Amino acid sequence: MKTGNLSAVTLFAVCVLMLAGCTKQSPTLGNTSEITEKINWETLVDERVPTAAADAVSIRDNTPICLVPEASGVTVYSNELASIDASNVSEGYIMVNYKGFNPKVKLQITKDDGTTYTYNLHGGYETFPLSEGSGKYKIAVYENITGNQYATAMSQDIDVNITNEYGAYLYPNQYVYFNSSSEVVKRACTLAENCTNDLDVVAKIYNFTTTIVYDQVKADTVESGYTPNVDAILESGTGICLDYAAVMASMLRSQNIPTRLEVGYAGNAYHAWISTYITDIGWINGIIEFNGTSWTLMDPTFAANSSEAILRDFIGDGSNYTTKYIY
Repeated sequence: MKTGNLSAVTLFAVCVLMLAGCTKQSPTLGNTSEITEKINWETLVDERVPTAAADAVSIRDNTPICLVPEASGVTVYSNELASIDASNVSEGYIMVNYKGFNPKVKLQITKDDGTTYTYNLHGGYETFPLSEGSGKYKIAVYENITGNQYATAMSQDIDVNITNEYGAYLYPNQYVYFNSSSEVVKRACTLAENCTNDLDVVAKIYNFTTTIVYDQVKADTVESGYTPNVDAILESGTGICLDYAAVMASMLRSQNIPTRLEVGYAGNAYHAWISTYITDIGWINGIIEFNGTSWTLMDPTFAANSSEAILRDFIGDGSNYTTKYIY
């Protein structure tokens, strides 16, 4: 990408798509590079349920683990307008600080394959995941000039070697923002009480999240650059697809379960959902439901707003889901 003025089409591509999210269109089959692996319940039952000879059920530790991103100052690129702290790229994130006074500032993170993530900057260090893995990235900060025209405030190419492959999905960031004082963290701790393993925690948190009421008015009026306030969503009990995904991702990350907030297409509707990583099983793509025989693809928005028959017909083997961005 050349430096200089940034066109409105390029800069707002992600933001405009986010406005179209959570639509109630009739789903059609799409393609995806990740198909949900069905997990045979019988292969898990011995790990989840004690035998008659067992003395007691082993209870999983539900103590919250809220990782705190750091601008460590070891590797910093800076000018008078912005600073990029790349000290912890091995953990899967960078931190960016806009130091100027422009009210409309954008950050773009572009992988060497051309995949670009666009964010708003608000001043002060903020955390951004390196969701596309190791490789070369261009980090660029843009200030608004007029209308939809932006100019480069800072641009830096960095080489990234991620050694903690789960870090980006355990730390908080703009879309999945929580800390040790968050109500979602406390609620997740309560929900995880007496669970025997991570799958139990996923099930409890999933069931809770599906009680959130879908907010169609919000979906129709949400503005560009919207990011969820997970505690406010918890208090109101209403939200859009991005809210469902952010609440569940925050809860699971605080329980040390790597969780990806994914944005893309569910059929022909722009949508958000999550995937979780379970030790000894791997990534379960799209949140899951146990149907009596196996765990199958599910996401909390559709679960809360669709009949069982329609839901199962649409979800199928996961091929209706196409991921574009991961947070």
